[in-house]
Amino acid sequence: MTDLSFLSIDKASRRVSLDGRNPAFYSDPNRVYAALHAECPTFFWEEQKQWFVTSYDTVNALLRDRRFGRQILHIATREELGMPDPAAHTRHFDAAEAHSLLELEPPEHTRLRTLVNRAFVSRHVEKMKPEIEELANRLIDAFEKDGQTELLSTFADIIPVTMIARMIGIPEEMGPQLLKWSHDYVGMYMFKRTRADEEAADRSAQEFADYVRSMIAERRANPQDDLLSHMIHTEHKGQYLTEDELISTTIVLLNAGHEATVHQIGNSVRVILESGLSPAEMFRDEKAAERTVEETLRICAPVHIFQRYCLEPAEIDGVSFKRGEKVSMILAAANLDPEKFTDPLTFRPERDEAPNLSFGAGIHFCIGAPLARLELNIVLPLLFQRLPGMRIAAPPQVKDVYHFHGLERLDLAW
Repeated sequence: MTDLSFLSIDKASRRVSLDGRNPAFYSDPNRVYAALHAECPTFFWEEQKQWFVTSYDTVNALLRDRRFGRQILHIATREELGMPDPAAHTRHFDAAEAHSLLELEPPEHTRLRTLVNRAFVSRHVEKMKPEIEELANRLIDAFEKDGQTELLSTFADIIPVTMIARMIGIPEEMGPQLLKWSHDYVGMYMFKRTRADEEAADRSAQEFADYVRSMIAERRANPQDDLLSHMIHTEHKGQYLTEDELISTTIVLLNAGHEATVHQIGNSVRVILESGLSPAEMFRDEKAAERTVEETLRICAPVHIFQRYCLEPAEIDGVSFKRGEKVSMILAAANLDPEKFTDPLTFRPERDEAPNLSFGAGIHFCIGAPLARLELNIVLPLLFQRLPGMRIAAPPQVKDVYHFHGLERLDLAW
């Protein structure tokens, strides 16, 4: 019997009490999602003071529902909504987020996304395949002879940040610094973040923005064949991106372009090894590898929550929302909906059911999904082919966070 004593569900009122920082929850959230699907798929989370939805159909519809959006201040003032003024100690973070693709709605979102989307379509990222293979092989070469490695620091951390930096035009030796800035930055999305978390995010946002500003100046003077130069020098309907828009867009692409993929490499290797199934069978050909990757994305998604503001009065699953209220979709829970997936808590690499929602849907569907999928479909088969007999050498350490779900370290041996 699974112990869920830390979870309280009042089915009648659809109220749920759950500490998002409880290790019993964040180390294995899937069993909580199973309980929520059984008892209360749409619920008010007392500690977060917000409504959450978990069912596949509700999440999928809400991701596409234009009555809900990522921003609200384009149609209402803070005073009208009773929102507090921005905090002074996060002003640099707020400035970096001001023109983020993740936070905008049309028409601004459409203009920015149009300018960068071309670089991320499948036929363009496919050209990066040889580079990804070369880098992955080089990293494996460095630790293969040791018979053991800590996968995050020697492999998973390095590949996504290197590839997105190359694509944008950032020197790859900046990788470790980009990782530090990014880790501080995403601290703003965590439950119960502290003042210290906010100050660290603000410092890193300022440093990150200053660095990107210097790169923009360099690319204005000396354009290269990279995404940053493309964004600077390409117009859309007679308009160019402003410097503030360029900074926000570059930061969000660098962060989103690696943060989730780092987690997913670790999550995927862990779930494959813990399944006891044959990796050789899972990666026997490209089609089998694709299905395996999609199943890992379904059962151990790297990003769990995506929020929306209600832009006009609306009802979702019997719950009425007023303009300005927030609702959160748990993407990872939608991927475990028993109405869509048979035996949803079981890793089945041959599964061919509904598409997972790990990259979202609608106008905010993850722009980097083709690159993330390409990286996963290259590096996972390579790891298991190069290191037969690979096994988990010590209990995996899960990150002390919930919004993003990933490992702190994964020790392997072969």
